[in-house]
Amino acid sequence: MRNRFDEQLAQLNKELIQMGALCESAIATAAKALLDGDPEIAKKAVAEDERIDQKEREIESLCLKLLLQQQPVAKDLRQISSALKMITDMERIGDQAADIAEIIMMGSLNATGSALHIGQMARATIKMVTESVEAYVRRDLQLARDVIAYDDEVDGLFDRVKGELIALIGEDAANGEFAIDILMIAKYFERIGDHATNIAEWVEFSITGTHKGETLA
Repeated sequence: MRNRFDEQLAQLNKELIQMGALCESAIATAAKALLDGDPEIAKKAVAEDERIDQKEREIESLCLKLLLQQQPVAKDLRQISSALKMITDMERIGDQAADIAEIIMMGSLNATGSALHIGQMARATIKMVTESVEAYVRRDLQLARDVIAYDDEVDGLFDRVKGELIALIGEDAANGEFAIDILMIAKYFERIGDHATNIAEWVEFSITGTHKGETLA
């Protein structure tokens, strides 16, 4: 019975890695659409969000099967319940990547050649998503805590982009509409960082039984 349970837990890890990869791809695709000024690429990010939604349903079904059929002990229960929390955040990451793509498509937005740090924000959030899922699979507490700390980097980049946009409007008020769209996109990237932080916090809970300062069984 335990061997079967371990096999299903391994399958859960595999599914989470796949969902994480889809999230990374959606973020990268949306960022590329922005930096290339290509609405057709943006459409791919929207399609990837649909795949993320499907993967969430599949993982949720697997977790419920593990809970109902296997009667897991405390450690295993934390691992499964954490996975359920994580996929909620990953699904929202997909939504936000799609939101970025829709802004690009509606406004034919093009940040090609801009000196803004929006591309750096995208890369930073991809790193956080990748490493938060990796921390869960490897049961790596330090990596999870590193992801949580790295959110300060994303917040700092958001503040930097805001400052750059203010300067851009100051140079020419006609840049206002572009700046508002970029600010919205930067805010979505900042929220993606927050969701990656949530994932890492649930990884910490799955390992230690502690979440946001409270000790749980």
